[in-house]
Amino acid sequence: MFEMTNEYSIAWAAYAIAALGCLLVWFRMTRPLWRWLREPLRLLVAVMLFTPTIVDPAKELFAPAVAITALDLLFKVGNNVWRAVADLALYGLIAFALYALFVAVRWPLERKRRQRGTPASEADDRTLRERLEEEDEPDAYYPADRYRARTEPRL
Repeated sequence: MFEMTNEYSIAWAAYAIAALGCLLVWFRMTRPLWRWLREPLRLLVAVMLFTPTIVDPAKELFAPAVAITALDLLFKVGNNVWRAVADLALYGLIAFALYALFVAVRWPLERKRRQRGTPASEADDRTLRERLEEEDEPDAYYPADRYRARTEPRL
């Protein structure tokens, strides 16, 4: 009995480390995206990676919902697909509701901060074409920051 619990804990620890690694890679891949697209995509992947679903109700054994869904659909065995999909949908709904609440609080605060007196500098208001033309010049404006500059669409 102790050995089974130990293996179960080790398997979950290995999965958690691998999922954190995948999430960090996803954060790195979505870094150049527009913020209003980047944040929901990161949340979606986090929900997919970290949502558990119950496999055996008698023993209270859990497994990652995305893994249960993929394996049951791939091998066409078991009846845990709908339970796993329902868990993914429920946790996703909760996560996106909390995210919408966070955005609803953050948005007016950012608008107030922008209106209060942080003037937009001319360098921040450049278009992508202006930035690309400026890279060819030898004395570019803040040459160390030119690779970190992100061009977001104007709304």
